[in-house]
Amino acid sequence: MSDSAEQQTAAKISIMVVDDHPIWRDGVARDLAESGFDVVATADSVGAAGRRAAAVQPTVVLMDMHLPDGNGADATAEVLRVSPHTRVLVLSASAERDDVLDAIKAGATGYLVKSASATELLDAVRATAAGQAVFTPGLAGLVLGEFRRIANTPAERDEPHRPALTDRETEVLRMVAKGLAAKQIATRLGLSHRTVENHVQSTLRKLQLANRVELTRYAIEQGLE
Repeated sequence: MSDSAEQQTAAKISIMVVDDHPIWRDGVARDLAESGFDVVATADSVGAAGRRAAAVQPTVVLMDMHLPDGNGADATAEVLRVSPHTRVLVLSASAERDDVLDAIKAGATGYLVKSASATELLDAVRATAAGQAVFTPGLAGLVLGEFRRIANTPAERDEPHRPALTDRETEVLRMVAKGLAAKQIATRLGLSHRTVENHVQSTLRKLQLANRVELTRYAIEQGLE
């Protein structure tokens, strides 16, 4: 994709940056805007994040984990409450296990540490907007491990009925649970990237799940690894 095409795509993605450090927050917002993204708001607290997300309904929120009136998990839950279609990508200095898991359990789609390069951040924002789960290397394994632990814990109530998936959807779902990206799945199955994405989106609709993180959790719970 050319630079101009990437900027046109980015322009359709509205961004809110949540961080209590003004120099960092404004710098990230400026970098995103210069790369063609539509930065519609910034916030420095849980309360401000909720109010501004409700007002602007951003495509993606970049979320810090440590805020003056709470944490990134609290802010993530509040943002998704007032703007359910928003996707949250945590961008934090912390790679602590509890921070990562708290953010994902609150509904974040991915987790990136602040040592990521500018290119990695831009790619992660685009991927998050497309519904992909993005993690700093090493953190995806931590999240998958937690999902496996939860899956092995006896459920307190029966799961609701889930619609049947096709054999191909199940095959793709199994590879999603292994942490493979759509392009990797396409190569392994001899399919186009678009076909794999169509199977993923169809599966999300059938299972009434919001994103690939929830899809991965479901696959592990069903023993599809």
